[in-house]
Amino acid sequence: MTYLALVRHGQSAWNLENRFTGWVDVDLTDQGREEAAKAGELLAQENVEFAAAYTSVLSRAIRTLNIALDKMDKSWLPVTKDWRLNERHYGGLTGLNKAETAEKHGEEQVLVWRRSYDTPPPELDDATAFPSLTDGRYPAGVTMPKTESLKTTLDRVQPYWEADIAPRVKAGDNLIIAAHGNSLRALVKMLFNVSNDDIVGVEMPTGNPLLIELKDGSLEIVSARYLDTSRATEIPPAK
Repeated sequence: MTYLALVRHGQSAWNLENRFTGWVDVDLTDQGREEAAKAGELLAQENVEFAAAYTSVLSRAIRTLNIALDKMDKSWLPVTKDWRLNERHYGGLTGLNKAETAEKHGEEQVLVWRRSYDTPPPELDDATAFPSLTDGRYPAGVTMPKTESLKTTLDRVQPYWEADIAPRVKAGDNLIIAAHGNSLRALVKMLFNVSNDDIVGVEMPTGNPLLIELKDGSLEIVSARYLDTSRATEIPPAK
């Protein structure tokens, strides 16, 4: 069997402040670092020989992976960082408090922006002083989106998955992907063939590895489980 571990980063500073984060590069909180360490300990207990790891270019995911690998005594594992595993871009909601946004626009509307498959938030104003792509982590030619839905997030995650990660899984490599709630939801939607309607209810808990077992040579799922059962959420059945 081949194993794929999906790990959402530990709690970030803006998670704690209940703010929409997206592509803004915020760090982990103390709790987030503890969650990352626990993720590494749980993965180590599985005795899976991982071949490599993937993460985004955002610090909260990178630090989560580094802490987890250290706890696994696997800091030497090859790590690939790619912007296509970034969190979805929250557009004009970026930096806003979620509760205050719900009061202004209504909880139902905010839920649609946050959880629906193909309805993006309002676009980011060009004058808004959020991060540019000029600090060297993004390849030439990459354009920062003004907003993203889960669908458009999947549109950038899926080609990367199919070209770079899926072939390694099919070849039998056990891999770790440390990323974000929505880039991982995009992967879950593909892997488990979750419908557009059902993906609304899928939640990826912070710092809790989802360990997926697949048949050798394929992407057919045999089993899937969260390793921290005290913080597990429902896993969609593979179709």
